[in-house]
Amino acid sequence: MISRSALAGLRVVRVGSTNPPKLAGVRAAIAPFAPTAQVEGVAAESGVPDQPVGFPEIARGARNRARAAHQGEPCDLAVGYEDGLVSLPGAAEGWFNVGCAAVTDGERVGLGLSSGFAYPPACAEPAAAGREPVGALFDALWRDHAGQGAEALPSALSIGNVGVLSLGALPRADYTRQAVLCALVHFLHPALYSAHLAEAHG
Repeated sequence: MISRSALAGLRVVRVGSTNPPKLAGVRAAIAPFAPTAQVEGVAAESGVPDQPVGFPEIARGARNRARAAHQGEPCDLAVGYEDGLVSLPGAAEGWFNVGCAAVTDGERVGLGLSSGFAYPPACAEPAAAGREPVGALFDALWRDHAGQGAEALPSALSIGNVGVLSLGALPRADYTRQAVLCALVHFLHPALYSAHLAEAHG
């Protein structure tokens, strides 16, 4: 089991993704507790549609990635992260993006969420209806909107859609870091969350 005292002794943290901003976000979340820990990215399947919709799918994708990462080479913790679209009833903005992180020590799983931001309807609505990844739709929409000055690299591999929309103020690595830190609180205070963690893992 991982406890607050054990976090400082973390040596290897595996992440169910090879996406550079996600890995950077996990490193930034782990650093205050275990600055020398090695963070490794591995390809992992989410087990959910390419465009998750709703909190249950988003959380399931994060859990699946974390568990897949933990089943590989030995590690102290494994992290899975999944973004998806959620609707907020009554909100004019329509569809919001929310990220979910799952952290596991092989026995328990803790979840945490990022902040949420509204996607432009022109890309969010077709993504939600057709389950087409919103990232590609957003990149195409942004290139049309911003013209020649638009980032050529897919935003998911750089500052992310939230980074583009916030004009760089909230890059994807920081966005991911939020969710991972929120998931880590379960392991920082195991006495407060032990029953919840055991239930979440089952």
